[in-house]
Amino acid sequence: MNRRQFMATAALGGAAAWLGDRAPDAVAEGPLETTKLRLSQIAGICVAPQYIAEDLLKAEGFTDVQYVHVSTGVGTYQDMVAGKLDMSMAFVAPFILQVDAGIPVVLLGGVHVGCFELFGTKRIRTVRDLKGKTVAVPELGSAHHVFLASMASYVGVNPSKDIRFVEQPVGESVRLLADQKVDALMAFPPMAQELRAKKLGHVIVNSAVDRPWSQYFCCIVAANREFVRKHPVATKRALRAILKATNVCALEPARAARLVANRGYDYDYALQTMKELPYDKWREFDPEDTTRFYALRLHEAGMIKSSPQKILAQGTDWRFFNELKKELKG
Repeated sequence: MNRRQFMATAALGGAAAWLGDRAPDAVAEGPLETTKLRLSQIAGICVAPQYIAEDLLKAEGFTDVQYVHVSTGVGTYQDMVAGKLDMSMAFVAPFILQVDAGIPVVLLGGVHVGCFELFGTKRIRTVRDLKGKTVAVPELGSAHHVFLASMASYVGVNPSKDIRFVEQPVGESVRLLADQKVDALMAFPPMAQELRAKKLGHVIVNSAVDRPWSQYFCCIVAANREFVRKHPVATKRALRAILKATNVCALEPARAARLVANRGYDYDYALQTMKELPYDKWREFDPEDTTRFYALRLHEAGMIKSSPQKILAQGTDWRFFNELKKELKG
């Protein structure tokens, strides 16, 4: 059995049985400072590695793994600030907003590229066409809003002055797009798959394949700064489990989709997500480049005051990710 087969079997066939009570790498790192870990569970499928990692986290020594349900567009970011979450995958740009505001979160490493898709009516062919148009987002400050603002600033459209954002629940946004009462919306799995299946609107930008978005991480892992400070061993082991689970998404998409479906998501959409997103390429991209890129976009859009250098200095810690890139060689 090669290393990739081993990792997939370990994660999906019961990690504890293959790895014992602790993963081999964990033994040399010393004991966990805490055996409790709180992660988020959102409406999206793209953060699948976070769910699939549960058995691997237990193999790393975590005995109390909790998934906190997040219902709002900015819930993950708010709950981490409030101390309700220890760590979570999420879109990088809203975390940059938190760092700019002086909130104690720290970006730890990238997981995958893509997942967001911009859908529009027939009136919209490019991002520049959104100037003077109406776009639905769940909330201002949500990943949907911040990603679109980044796209707009990249092509010279001022998101705060040139685009009219309306806050609507995701389901209502879809209805408004179908009725052409809004011009566009951002979507991620499973909503993106559902829109395509129902042929509602058309895809203007797919961040998994369209440059420059496909060249940078979308979802990254971030943590409460105090958690990282107090629990460096736990931080590294948790990140290791998530990255191993990312490999599982790439190597065993059908089995990964079944695990995701067990948490209440649609299996077919989960399988489609596993096959569409480049989960196998997390080693090929640089989280520092990603953070710098989105910080520049947000600075151009007037959404942050800090320079990219200040964001990197105050809100990132790549030491665990860099160690794991060497440790988890493909």
